[in-house]
Amino acid sequence: MAQDPNKTVGGQAVIEGVMMRAPDGWAVACRNPDGEIEATRGELSRLSTRSFWARIPLIRGVLVLWESLSLGMRALTWSAGVAGEEEEEVGGFAMFLTVAVALAFAIGVFVLVPTFVAKWVAQGNEAILAAVETVLRIGLFIGYVWAIGLWEDIGRTYEYHGAEHKTIHAYEHGDPLTIAAIQKYSPAHPRCGTNFLFLVLLISSIAFGLLGDLDWLWLIASRVILIPVVAGVSYEILRFSGLNDGWLGRVLAAPGLWLQKLTTRQPSDDQVEVAIASLLNALTPDDREEAVARGPVPQVALDVEPN
Repeated sequence: MAQDPNKTVGGQAVIEGVMMRAPDGWAVACRNPDGEIEATRGELSRLSTRSFWARIPLIRGVLVLWESLSLGMRALTWSAGVAGEEEEEVGGFAMFLTVAVALAFAIGVFVLVPTFVAKWVAQGNEAILAAVETVLRIGLFIGYVWAIGLWEDIGRTYEYHGAEHKTIHAYEHGDPLTIAAIQKYSPAHPRCGTNFLFLVLLISSIAFGLLGDLDWLWLIASRVILIPVVAGVSYEILRFSGLNDGWLGRVLAAPGLWLQKLTTRQPSDDQVEVAIASLLNALTPDDREEAVARGPVPQVALDVEPN
């Protein structure tokens, strides 16, 4: 059964909390050091309603990625302030620079480093170049995700990641937003950003392999230039697999769902409460009323008002 893309919800785990993105707004809810839930909210309609280019396949993926990264960084900054780790709000240019630096780092580590090593190992053999580059790129990413998960704070973020997914599952399936109804769902979700990143790795390996061996300059340039194309294709595949639960959608989503065994963990009930509070504050008043009418919502989540 296909889902209505205008009714879907996205999100992201942050420091001791969850950010939810609904069709017409977003919200972040976090627990402060005293154990209370704080929240903030912002109005933000779908990018496709604000930009003609965001309605064009392939191009829209790049635009959605950039906006998601910017909003995610803003949510992380706010959550750090609630946790007492950071208080200064990041301005527009600083946010742009932060996202740009993060992207440059990711491209350097997960795109260019495997290319350099594979080129040196292959010694002109195109099959070896493609194989080594693919194995290194995917191996580096999986290793990075696994390694940072050993850090206790990141482990808790992975738990909130699970709470985010479970809550979205329950909401999109029309279930009441009770702890019991939410906890029965899997912490993995086919539209997760982890799925997107894994698709980028797979599709980039296919695209780079088709190019074969090139001179150093063209080899590096091709990897950088093709990133927007790869991101656009990956987004379309992710969008399809996330909105269609037929056999093809399940097959396309499977690798990312497997990887989410590393990036999500079973959340506690109090973490689910935070996810519920974030979702309720992200929804429009009418959608919130409909969600609450399904069944008893935890009072602690109902009582959270955005700052």
